[in-house]
Amino acid sequence: MSDQNARTPLDHVNATVTQLKEMHHYAKNNVELLTTQWLLFDGELKKLGKAAVVEDLMTRQGEFYDAVEAAIKELEELAVTLQPPPEEPA
Repeated sequence: MSDQNARTPLDHVNATVTQLKEMHHYAKNNVELLTTQWLLFDGELKKLGKAAVVEDLMTRQGEFYDAVEAAIKELEELAVTLQPPPEEPA
């Protein structure tokens, strides 16, 4: 790979942020799906003594969603510091 095509730290951070944003999107969908399923089957799961299983999954998925959101924010702040300085007019 030539030096011209070498990826900078900023390139790596931006690529990671893009991937995390995609994960964040899917995590949100998973939280919504789990919530929908929970609402549909809450009564039956309680009767079977298995409500805690889904509650735990919902909690963990929500925590993951929040953690990905925090990581995105942190890396976006890092990306700002990695921006090259503006070029001086000639």
